[in-house]
Amino acid sequence: MKKFEIYFTSDTHGKVLPVDYATGNEKPCGLLNIAAELKKRGIVSSVNKENDQNTLKDRSILSDIEANLRFLSDVYVEKESDTLVLDGGDSLQGTPMITYYLDHASDFDFHPVAEAFNAMGLDFYTLGNHDFNFGYDAIRDYVNAMKGTLLIANVEDLRGEIKHKRYVICTLKNGLKVGITGIVTDYVNVWEQPAHLTELRVLDAFKSADKVYKEMMDKGCDITVCIYHGGYEEDLNTHEKLTDSRENVACEIARNLSYDILLTGHQHMPVSGIDLSDTWSVQPPANAEQYISLRAEYTEGEKLKCTSELVNVGNETVESVKQMVMPVEYRTNEWLDKPVGEFDEEIVPESKLSVALYGSKVAALFNQVQLESVDADFSCTSLGNQETGFKKKVSIRDVYAAYTFANTSVVKEVTAEIIKGALERCAEYLELDENGKPYISDVFMKPKIEHYNYDFYAGLDYAFDLRRPVGDRVVRMRKLDGSELVSGEKYRLVTSNYRSTGTGGYEMIGKAKTVYSGADNVQDLLVDYIRKHPKLSIPDNYRFEIIF
Repeated sequence: MKKFEIYFTSDTHGKVLPVDYATGNEKPCGLLNIAAELKKRGIVSSVNKENDQNTLKDRSILSDIEANLRFLSDVYVEKESDTLVLDGGDSLQGTPMITYYLDHASDFDFHPVAEAFNAMGLDFYTLGNHDFNFGYDAIRDYVNAMKGTLLIANVEDLRGEIKHKRYVICTLKNGLKVGITGIVTDYVNVWEQPAHLTELRVLDAFKSADKVYKEMMDKGCDITVCIYHGGYEEDLNTHEKLTDSRENVACEIARNLSYDILLTGHQHMPVSGIDLSDTWSVQPPANAEQYISLRAEYTEGEKLKCTSELVNVGNETVESVKQMVMPVEYRTNEWLDKPVGEFDEEIVPESKLSVALYGSKVAALFNQVQLESVDADFSCTSLGNQETGFKKKVSIRDVYAAYTFANTSVVKEVTAEIIKGALERCAEYLELDENGKPYISDVFMKPKIEHYNYDFYAGLDYAFDLRRPVGDRVVRMRKLDGSELVSGEKYRLVTSNYRSTGTGGYEMIGKAKTVYSGADNVQDLLVDYIRKHPKLSIPDNYRFEIIF
């Protein structure tokens, strides 16, 4: 019997330091705190630039030029331990620190996210969909700064400057041969700005996972591991199909392929460990607040035995690397704390049920920003999973805390029928209990919490009757001037690039014609709007009613 361990992170979203950027207070999270814990466990023997990555010995005989080819064939490595440290992507987006860094990267001679992963002794990693948000050069520079090896089997690099491998065969100290690959959801092709994909081709996730599995087995693997930046398309308890979308295909991979271990991400679901069709699968939640600790026992001819758990991140950090990246943090905080405007009154955070029933002042502001940035008749937006408000005096930090997404604006050409279909999806958010009182439907709460898939509209006067069946709840839909929407007439709806793809059950919006795609981040549009209107009041841009 041979044993090995895997420590796995995913969807860390720029969380390098143990900081809550909404408040500026310390919080037990972040890659450098995970690095400190791995060091205590004896996983990372050093946290400087000569860390455990030096124990990985690339035995391929390929030249440096050949190593930059899009796809490599035979790649063998050795490691002088029986532990692997892996990451599942979405590392370059999500905190003001990484946003500031990417906008000012030339001012610094280090990459904060890469330095944090290097401190963890990261062996192998893949890319997430958000890592494509900043274009080719941002990925290349990140990869160049990493000591770990990028594994990505379903992305072709047409320029050839991103150092990566489709897979590796890693021989552990105990002699076990572990084949490891990386896959990113191919919905990158749906969400990403076309300009960011001119030199990168994202291939079908399932087909690529199938192909690379067979290749690794042909090389004589004992164990196969897939790092998949995608999630589960089925309820993990009932196995009910949750969507016909191909955004997430983890269950299909487990059912139809024979990977021993499937490390997933993207959905931000805490899955400590589950057997899916004889494949052991896990998923950590987002923002480097927990990580996966997995232990496995291999006996030839028997099924791999795995146990795993989610580990809460502690308070200790790697001070040497923290001090290295602090110049970025200092400048980020100076930028975040700059005042940009003032409301006539504080917007107190309200419960998710309350805003769903009576409207959101914050959503009205977001919609107004979108409406003023483009030519559109209507706007729709959503709020994050946390309750959201604004202090009377507004800083850039407040904006980023309220609007948590790295979205851009997209204008769709829609009809009254499309808008009604989208509103019917919104109306599914609420249900009535046996006493006739509304509550938030499990459709938006399981298998993960998705408050962000409930949209608020501006430019419309609309009503839902919760006493009616799902799919037939929209009982009023007209313009603010009282005129009815005309069947078949074309209107312009501005929404986020996320919603514009149809994600979240809004296929009717995804299928609508796109007439404009903006490049500006909505967070930046918000900051600009507040600066232009330094004395802010809540815009009166919607009417809606929930009948129950």
